[in-house]
Amino acid sequence: MTAFKQPRTTKAGGIVDISRLNVDRGLFWGETSGEVLILSFRSRLLAHVSDLGVKGVLLDYLDLVACRDDVKVVVIKQAVTKMRSTDYITFYKSMIGSDFDQLLLERMYNAVGQFILKIANLSKLVVHADSGDVIPLFMNIGLASDYRIVADNTVFRNPNIELGVVPKGGSVFFLSKMLGTGIASRVLLSGEDIDAKTASQLGIVDNVVPLDELDHTALEKARSLTRISTGYAAGIKKLLNYDIKELACFLEFENDLLRRLVRSCDLHNFGRLDANL
Repeated sequence: MTAFKQPRTTKAGGIVDISRLNVDRGLFWGETSGEVLILSFRSRLLAHVSDLGVKGVLLDYLDLVACRDDVKVVVIKQAVTKMRSTDYITFYKSMIGSDFDQLLLERMYNAVGQFILKIANLSKLVVHADSGDVIPLFMNIGLASDYRIVADNTVFRNPNIELGVVPKGGSVFFLSKMLGTGIASRVLLSGEDIDAKTASQLGIVDNVVPLDELDHTALEKARSLTRISTGYAAGIKKLLNYDIKELACFLEFENDLLRRLVRSCDLHNFGRLDANL
């Protein structure tokens, strides 16, 4: 296999045999290529993360991958067609609209946090590949990974400024760690889009390639990383992520800020922060 193949469509509620790495789900599919595991997402990831059954299958699958000695590197590939900035704004407003369900929102926050923690703490090296419009959730998956490749058409957008809510998923944690608080603050507060070239200059992505080379480049990078001894790679990752233990507390603090925001916001004029927040 030299590229990511398109899977057949299956029902998200089906039963999957997680004893096997080659699986096909409504939300994602996984396939192996030597010592590389390729985890690919279909569209509308965020719309499904609050489903406890779907979330459970995804997290169980990552636990299975972590236990497999025959997997040394994981490639995470986002869907080409995924939630864009405008879609995210509509989605978030609908979640806290007239039929606001606090439990559903909590499930979404928890699912995003649990997934980011799984990626950051995974005992394998993780290569993340993305393209097109990238909202904070997908950027955060990349930031939690060990190596980030994007296509030259990539644009990082921050709809959270328009919504008036802090981004969920650790972006402030990761960016302040990678860039320092000064640059991270400018990036997060400017509201400006970040194209692939600028992202590379900032250091939040490691490689920019043409869109039609993205799959191949990500797989080849992963294969090159498999040549590093498992013990050495795992040890370096643990040392680099020594303070990652603080991430869980940070993600819960995000949840607390978001809860307070939702409680204090005028839901009919969403985007205005309460002065007491």
